[in-house]
Amino acid sequence: MIKPILTVGLISFTGAWAFAQAPVVDLNDPKETEQTQTTQTNSSNLVIANPTDIETRLLILERKDKSRVEAQQRVQMQLDTLQSEVDELRGSIELHNHQLEQILQRQRELYLELDNRFAKLSEQTTSLGQSTGATPSVPSTTPSIPTGQSEEQAYQSAVNLILKDRNYDDAIPAFQSFLSDFPNSSYTDNAHYWLGQLLFNKQNWDGAREQFESVVNNFPDSPKRADAILKLGMVEKSVNNLSQARSLFEQVINEYPDSTPSRLANEQLKSL
Repeated sequence: MIKPILTVGLISFTGAWAFAQAPVVDLNDPKETEQTQTTQTNSSNLVIANPTDIETRLLILERKDKSRVEAQQRVQMQLDTLQSEVDELRGSIELHNHQLEQILQRQRELYLELDNRFAKLSEQTTSLGQSTGATPSVPSTTPSIPTGQSEEQAYQSAVNLILKDRNYDDAIPAFQSFLSDFPNSSYTDNAHYWLGQLLFNKQNWDGAREQFESVVNNFPDSPKRADAILKLGMVEKSVNNLSQARSLFEQVINEYPDSTPSRLANEQLKSL
């Protein structure tokens, strides 16, 4: 009997509490009716306000996205401009490198031409000296190029005496004058080398040795150093100092294994 009574009591309490939660409105009371309508209106406004907030946020996001796209376009334009400038600079560098390579190639050709001419002249001089018994001539020390020339003009004048005029006798004092006037020139190593060549052709062994040794000892980075060592070996060979000549030829081969002087040194070794 107790359980049914408790069950009925709980149901009655729950129902009373549920009915207490719902507001009781007197439709005949104007104040309560107005208050109820106001509450309902406010609830409707809150529901409608949410879509408006979403639209505002979407508008802000669209503007931000548009700004981001415009910024990316500006950056891309700047990158395109920079790339164009880099391409122009690269083309200019390639052109200058090509022109420089042509100049260097021409210089190498001139050196080879000089070497060939000196070699032929040396053979002619040697054969002439052996046939006539003439003693080596001593070069004149009188300068044969005009004074007051610039460094480059003086050097070019001395070289022209060999290449254009083939005036080897006057080329000797021309290079001597150049070395005296411009001892610290960028052409000093070349001037010593060509002066050594000229003296070698005159069979002035001591003078040639001095010039070649100056290149070897004072200009370790000179492009003519390997040639100068080779020519020192040829000087020693000419005076029958074969042991020293062999040592110099081997030095060329060891220090400049893949060069033209190295190949020529190999040929000289075979002839010893």
